[in-house]
Amino acid sequence: MKNFVYSIPTKIYFGEGQIQKLDKILAPLGDKVLLMYGGGSIKKNGIYDTIIQILKENEIAYEEMGGVEPNPRIETVRAGAALCREKGIQVVLPIGGGSTIDCAKAVAAAACYDGDAWDLVKDGRKIRKALPIVSVLTLSATGSEMDTFAVISNMETNEKIGTGAEILRPAASILDPSYTKSVNAYHTAAGTADIMSHILEAYFSNVEGYMQDRVAEGLLKTCIEFGVKAIENPDDYEARANLMWTSSWAINDFLVLGKRVAWSVHPMEHELSAFYDITHGVGLAILTPHWMRYVLSDQTAEKFRTYGVNVWGIDKDLPAIEAASQAIDKTAEYFRKMGLPSRLEEVGIGEENFDIMAEKAAAQLRSAYVPLTKEDVKEIYRRAK
Repeated sequence: MKNFVYSIPTKIYFGEGQIQKLDKILAPLGDKVLLMYGGGSIKKNGIYDTIIQILKENEIAYEEMGGVEPNPRIETVRAGAALCREKGIQVVLPIGGGSTIDCAKAVAAAACYDGDAWDLVKDGRKIRKALPIVSVLTLSATGSEMDTFAVISNMETNEKIGTGAEILRPAASILDPSYTKSVNAYHTAAGTADIMSHILEAYFSNVEGYMQDRVAEGLLKTCIEFGVKAIENPDDYEARANLMWTSSWAINDFLVLGKRVAWSVHPMEHELSAFYDITHGVGLAILTPHWMRYVLSDQTAEKFRTYGVNVWGIDKDLPAIEAASQAIDKTAEYFRKMGLPSRLEEVGIGEENFDIMAEKAAAQLRSAYVPLTKEDVKEIYRRAK
């Protein structure tokens, strides 16, 4: 295990009714906020009205910015940053899932930067200052409510890039599982696949982390237990609560402290989203089993075997390759059980951009669990087609 410094300063307010503490959360941070949200579902389920009432009752000034895209655009970031500067915004308050929170993070940083916001996306080292962020989570998926990252898309250049800085970690996040009960089955499934992918990216590492891996296995089992339950019974509070808390711990750095590694599947999926604007978790669910099968070898079989035994309950006495293959099959079966596609053609993706997507993804995979070349990535795309 490598050296690390542990600090996750985001204050979490977890459970039903925690929104009533919003005024006290905002008080030390500022009295003028930018309220950010996506397609407007928060106006249908009552969250919007509750927050507006709290802001008005406590004389907290606010501006609004709706319409944040599922894969947030750099144009939206630029507009949000300009609004912050124009109106003297002191706190950014995103209400939604990871896309809204990611966009809010980029806005918070860009509002304090003299250059173009895309500079900060391409090079997170340029993020030196940001407005404080308080998030209200409505979708369990990305873990953006407790991490340092933001992923922003530039559709003009077909780029989807992750940036990050410690200062982008939200000051506080309100996690009320009841807010996710209205999320439909498809996006609940996609969110669960996203959570699982974050855990798997940390799990499949060439750096030993025995304790981290046992925690990761427990989190994966939690997803497996409650993902389907949340789909079958959307009002199951315990299912929603377990998924929500797991999404935060999947990517808040805990699993990678002491055993960092370049991610394997996310760089390949980001290319799919950049070119085709698909739901991120869906792309991950399609690619993950195909990546697993492609990198399975005598060298990786034991790790996959451990994954199969500890997460899926596969017979520990089976030969490593056989146990590993069963583990991969179980993973693919679970995604299908949640109703997610297993082929790229199911989401309208053909081979026309495989070459450029593979080239861009491979540039980030030289230090991955199993390093992949452009041709390797193209082959994974072909097998996933």
